[in-house]
Amino acid sequence: MKYIFVTGGVVSSLGKGLTAAALGTLLENRGLKIALQKFDPYLNVDPGTMSPYQHGEVYVLDDGAETDLDLGHYERFTNCKLSRLNNLTSGQVYQTVLNNEREGKYLGKTVQVIPHVTNEIQNRIHLLGERTKADVIITEIGGTTGDIEGLPFLEAIREFALEVGPHNAMFVHVTYVPFIKAAGELKTKPTQQSVAKLREIGLAPNILVCRCEKPLDKELRQKISLFCNVPYEGVIEEKDVDHSIYEVPLMLQRERVDDLVCRQLHLDTPAPNMAHWQEILRKIIAPQHRVRIGVVGKYIELQDAYKSVYEAIIHGGVANDCGVEIQRVESEHIERDGPEKHLKGLGGLLVPGGFGERGIEGKIAAARYARENQLPYLGLCLGMQIATIEFARNVLKLPKAHSTEFDPNTPHPVIAMLDEQTRVTKKGGTMRLGAQPCQLVVGTKTARLYGAFVISERHRHRYEFNNTYRERFQKAGMVFSGMTPDGKLVEVIELPDHPFFIASQFHPEFQSKPHQPHPLFRGFIAAAHAKAHHKAI
Repeated sequence: MKYIFVTGGVVSSLGKGLTAAALGTLLENRGLKIALQKFDPYLNVDPGTMSPYQHGEVYVLDDGAETDLDLGHYERFTNCKLSRLNNLTSGQVYQTVLNNEREGKYLGKTVQVIPHVTNEIQNRIHLLGERTKADVIITEIGGTTGDIEGLPFLEAIREFALEVGPHNAMFVHVTYVPFIKAAGELKTKPTQQSVAKLREIGLAPNILVCRCEKPLDKELRQKISLFCNVPYEGVIEEKDVDHSIYEVPLMLQRERVDDLVCRQLHLDTPAPNMAHWQEILRKIIAPQHRVRIGVVGKYIELQDAYKSVYEAIIHGGVANDCGVEIQRVESEHIERDGPEKHLKGLGGLLVPGGFGERGIEGKIAAARYARENQLPYLGLCLGMQIATIEFARNVLKLPKAHSTEFDPNTPHPVIAMLDEQTRVTKKGGTMRLGAQPCQLVVGTKTARLYGAFVISERHRHRYEFNNTYRERFQKAGMVFSGMTPDGKLVEVIELPDHPFFIASQFHPEFQSKPHQPHPLFRGFIAAAHAKAHHKAI
């Protein structure tokens, strides 16, 4: 088994996760079985209780693990199916070590960072290898080299590489080469300092991936190679992409990164055929059609808060050879100005998941606008609950209908907490989480889109549709097109007399890939394009 460790220096948010995922794409297309994992140095057990402003979206896996958004890149770029084994935080490491100490598993020894914490980190790499039987494991170390909380992870991978040998492990360091406008040149000093910091710890990168705005010329590459002790061909240019993150694998292929990796790790594999990836990019960069989609949310100014939603919309566009312009709409602006000003002229409207009361009335107004104006609507999790509340207020004439999450005293709680959730006191990892089966109703638009009657989708919520109101909704024309197999919980709603009005209690965006667009997003973009061009679908 071969191991690649991806570290980052100079600043955070350089794109280590994208680089790791893109490398995984190239190696997978060479016929290798890949596993990717992310080590996060923060002390939270997982990002489940963290604000999107702190951490971006929480990405949910099949087994219910709430993880870092980089795992979304891993699943979108490769065919990997990830589990809680693929994300490790300092919080989990220390929790395990302290539990072991309390149980006497260290036989009275003094518990220390080395070897107990570092051994626990290494155990996770070995465990993932045993479970996946992968040819290559790519491990991304979160944070920035030099951060105090990341040191145990760097020490752990130093020891690990020593143990497995030089041709079985390698290091890829992602760094930043800034362009100083006043001087009119790229500066290599931050990269030199970052690599020096790594070498202090005992790590020597085999490949330096240099994020930059301007091209690296031969002289700069030679300078970086000399001062950082990395072979010239191992200095890789990774410029900001012009159109899409899906350009990154092809960019790294042009720089022959996969060749370097295979040579270093003694992997004899054919060159990857990336023709299908080039066709995906063609549909993103030069599509046959175009459409504008509005996303109404409360963290709209934060790019990473709805990362998987935006990507799934783009995938829906790829499926329809349709370029998508995403218009982000702050729900509080709709409350202030009304929906017409912000939503007129859109081809479709999407309301994503979320928590908390802020901006709720704006989302309800947006859902009403979509329903009444025959504007294609896709609701995800909270987006389904919003559509339900709106329908209850304006079609069933229950003006005070609401969710008990936002109004505990509402006379018409059309959305309410599950009985078992009312007894929950801990916030972390206690929602309805992970992949669960859903049974679709024959003849509904949802069933036609999926082409199946039993599906599996990922959840992350506490509140559900209140079955007390089910009959009244059905009589008024709403169709419950997806249910849990026991028939107790509503999973999907739709309006049959609308071009496209579908909302799900689950999060379909977590299972969409550029080469396998999710059926709901594929159907939504098709309907939005038809609406924008006044066509029937």
